Amino acid sequence: MNLTNKQKQHLKGLAHSLKPVVLLGANGLTEGVLAEINIALDHHELIKVKVASEDRELKNAVIDAIVRETAAVKVQTIGHILVLFRPSEKKKIVLPKAR
Repeated sequence: MNLTNKQKQHLKGLAHSLKPVVLLGANGLTEGVLAEINIALDHHELIKVKVASEDRELKNAVIDAIVRETAAVKVQTIGHILVLFRPSEKKKIVLPKAR
C-alpha cells in the first residue's frame, strides 16, 4: 500500500497525540513483539512503536523488519519512535482521497 503525501500528513496529525503502544526492549525484535504489534495494528490501525537502539543501522534494520513482517506502512520515524499504519477491515481511519 502506498500513501500520498497528503495521506501521510493526515496520519502524522492523528499520530501526534498517541503514546507508543509497543516498546522494544533489550531482547530486540522477537515473535512476541511482532505479535503485539500485529494485535495493536488490528485494533488501532495507527500506532507508535519505540525502538530503543543506540546503533542507527541496527535501528533501521529493525524498523525495516517490522514493516516487512507486519505488512504495515511506515508513516514516519522521529528519533526512536516509529509510526505505523495498516488499515483493518472495519476502516476506523478515513484517509483523504488520493489523486
